[in-house]
Amino acid sequence: MTTATADIALIGLAVMGKNLIMNMNDHGFTVCAFNRTVSKVDEFLQNEAKGTNIIGATSLADMVSKLKRPRRVMLLVKAGSAVDDFINNLTALMEPGDIIIDGGNSDFNDSTRRCKELAAKGFLYVGTGVSGGEDGARYGPSLMPGGNPEAWPHIKDIFQSIAAKSEGEPCCDWVGSEGAGHFVKMVHNGIEYGDMQLISEAYHLLKSVCGLSNDEISAVFDEWNKSELESFLIEISRDIMKFRDTDNVHLVDKILDSASQKGTGKWTGKTGLDMGIPITLIVEAVFARCLSSFKDERVKASLLLQGPKPKSENVANPLEHHKKLIDSIKLALYASKIISYAQGFMLMRATSQEYGWTLNMGGISLMWRGGCIIRSVFLGRIKKAFTTNPTLDNLLLDDFFNQEVARSQLSWREVCCTGIMNGVPMPAFSSALAFYDGYRCDKLPANLLQAQRDYFGAHTYELLDSRGQFHHTNWTGHGGTTSASTYNV
Repeated sequence: MTTATADIALIGLAVMGKNLIMNMNDHGFTVCAFNRTVSKVDEFLQNEAKGTNIIGATSLADMVSKLKRPRRVMLLVKAGSAVDDFINNLTALMEPGDIIIDGGNSDFNDSTRRCKELAAKGFLYVGTGVSGGEDGARYGPSLMPGGNPEAWPHIKDIFQSIAAKSEGEPCCDWVGSEGAGHFVKMVHNGIEYGDMQLISEAYHLLKSVCGLSNDEISAVFDEWNKSELESFLIEISRDIMKFRDTDNVHLVDKILDSASQKGTGKWTGKTGLDMGIPITLIVEAVFARCLSSFKDERVKASLLLQGPKPKSENVANPLEHHKKLIDSIKLALYASKIISYAQGFMLMRATSQEYGWTLNMGGISLMWRGGCIIRSVFLGRIKKAFTTNPTLDNLLLDDFFNQEVARSQLSWREVCCTGIMNGVPMPAFSSALAFYDGYRCDKLPANLLQAQRDYFGAHTYELLDSRGQFHHTNWTGHGGTTSASTYNV
């Protein structure tokens, strides 16, 4: 009879899976590795895992037999049907009380379904966000577990041991029930889309309008990374800009300007629309990637469509000559980044209320403070804001962020104007500014929208002095007095 010696099993030996296993091994846990293609298990044990306490399995049944009770199995496989297939196969081999952990980028709605289905059979399901890429997985990721809360005491030690640390605290804590863990990871990825697009737009302005070379842009990013913009994404952008290929040409200039995506940004945007939360910057970042994929059409359009050409001046020292604009771009990036996070936390707050998850916003900020792709010094301020006021409606209403946007907004507006006048697309910068102006506006033109809806569709409207009461007007004199109540436009 096989002796149960493994603390946890992990299925899926791609880069993330291998690195997480090595990380768990480093922290004293015995891990059983399994992969659908069993030969990959042998390769792993003979190479990266050689000389460690990691063990392998030749089948799911063999893997289950090597696990201590309650059995803990973590899946790092492609989201979708593959997760359901493994769950179905595992539940046939495991016992009630055992724990199945999905560490992939699953849709949080799928995680909610799985949590309920497994609970009905007596199993404990956890859907956890894992962020940080391969380095994070190996040396300390940000982990966002949610699902059946009964599972947390059984996985807490493993998860918090292998997670990144910020100010001595693990970047991992229980997020909430059902699909809460994967939901928070989805919003993380949406903010990541926004951050990446904002940095890319700053790069476009620095290159096209300021006329900076790649090495000069790298130097600018290096300076920014020593400021309030200090972050992982600025750091890697600095390194990318100065990286040269084997022929000594900057590699970034050889890369096709057509970006792909895996879907989490789209899910974030869809959830925002479903919840009625205006996460405009994140949605624009997704659409910017979509537009980039029309490469051949854009090349044709560039020869036909009229527009201003960027007016970069040929000067001896563009860094010095454009210092004021470069400083303004930095502040525009900073202010837009604040909007990105404000929108993301708006979505989390609304969804938390909708599903009864009671998400801890300050705790989530700490989880993102280290290990993950959007980690930055910025998140420490967000944690402080929600610690000071746990019921804060919006980051923009916090004194610190209010003042930071106030000192940045003139530069932000000037940068948007400069980009527009030079024909440089800035969907993230400009949508962030439009959101800010809309959010701070005490009277928007939606009164006209409501009148239009009532005029053509009898959809009714509210009056300023009688909110909650709905009225319909016969605008044309022959439209009647019956209002519509069964649909919206």
